[in-house]
Amino acid sequence: MSDDDFPITVFHNPACGTSRNAVAMIEAAGHEPKIVEYLRAGWTHDQLRDLAREAGLTFRALMREKGTPAEALGLLADDVSEDRILDAMVEHPILVNRPIVVTPKGVKLCRPSEVVLDLLERRPERFTKEDGEVVKL
Repeated sequence: MSDDDFPITVFHNPACGTSRNAVAMIEAAGHEPKIVEYLRAGWTHDQLRDLAREAGLTFRALMREKGTPAEALGLLADDVSEDRILDAMVEHPILVNRPIVVTPKGVKLCRPSEVVLDLLERRPERFTKEDGEVVKL
């Protein structure tokens, strides 16, 4: 099966170890993913709506708090609407947690990075994360 028959897109932040590990696992399995550096590319409302729906996540569940302006923007209160969170994510792409991986098997927020294995057609024979942790396959 060629990668054209099993396309993989990773919404990736190269500064994130979890995201780098997910990409490395995909590549170790022999796939060549399409990498979207979303901090550069940005998001659209429709794109995030589709990804969240397909992943079965609310925008609140998709929101990253650590290292983002989420608290300063007042997004952490329980009464903040999904629409407000979505608007903030489009304005501040860093608010979207990563990596989000899209394959013919589905869409998932791959935290921890091993979650990506559920989305692959084939798995790597072995994999060791950047921090030395050996992933049980």
